[in-house]
Amino acid sequence: MGEYCLTYKDVEEAVERIKPAAHVTPIMTSKTMDGLAGRELFFKCELFQKCGAFKFRGAYNALSKLVDNVEDRSGIKVVTYSSGNFGQALGLIARMKKIQAFVVMQNNTSQSKISAVEGYGAKVVFCEPGEKAKEAMKNKVAEEQDAIYISTSQNPDIIAGAGTLGIEILNQVPDLDAIVAPVSGGGMLAGICIAAKHIKPDIKIFAAEPLNADDCAKSFAAKKRIPLPDVPDTIADGLRASVGPNTWPIIKDNVEDVITVTEEQIVQAIKLMLERMKICVEPSACVAVAAVLSDKFKALPSSIKRVGIILSGGNLDLSKLSTWLR
Repeated sequence: MGEYCLTYKDVEEAVERIKPAAHVTPIMTSKTMDGLAGRELFFKCELFQKCGAFKFRGAYNALSKLVDNVEDRSGIKVVTYSSGNFGQALGLIARMKKIQAFVVMQNNTSQSKISAVEGYGAKVVFCEPGEKAKEAMKNKVAEEQDAIYISTSQNPDIIAGAGTLGIEILNQVPDLDAIVAPVSGGGMLAGICIAAKHIKPDIKIFAAEPLNADDCAKSFAAKKRIPLPDVPDTIADGLRASVGPNTWPIIKDNVEDVITVTEEQIVQAIKLMLERMKICVEPSACVAVAAVLSDKFKALPSSIKRVGIILSGGNLDLSKLSTWLR
């Protein structure tokens, strides 16, 4: 293992830092889902986190470290780019901390996510689709507003905050054999790796990814980071980014495998969550559900009996739901 951008101690400190604000989210189970997967499944429901997603953890940790010891915060501004969930969290926490947040969003983002980001108090700045356009607009806002850039997945404090999930789920279900988490930029997955592997070194950690946005799977197979060349076409809009330089070394060293799933499998997982567990889970989170139900995962050794699934968020665009389910 090489040098990482954070340690387990950083995650432990994040647990204490976010404790006054973040929810300890529940674990849900379903005998029906166990039967479909052929294993015992434990769903970590981050859709019930503040702002409806795990992103609150990292954003609260990072902004707390940034401003809690600053008496005059009137001139402090932060900027990020987001498909929605991180922008909502950053907006809410910036408002709580009495600073200004700017969120760069692609101009084809769903209106429900734009409205949610604005509703939490952030100023939305639009850009054309694509990583280069987002990066250019972020840099422009940072320069014009003298704003501090907070990466959604590569900032070590964000990763440490997301890693609190790893500690929390193993406190709730100590005898897990494996954890399955969605991957995009890799902040949540990397944080969980740091935490869970420290607590239980023999636990297996799997990444779940849309086949249409499979940079992590390609990188894992090639043993080198291979970013996506274009904006991928997937309904899992929170998983359209590529694994970043800070998270890749952690993922490469600690993840057992990357399970890719089709758009059809993601839709089926959304439907199962609604029909069988009565919870509204966004497509990006359902990628982890689809992965556990896939033939590849079912073919894993029978020693992997108890599996934690990270339901990373519930900010689903209801205007598209009927179309997907048809």
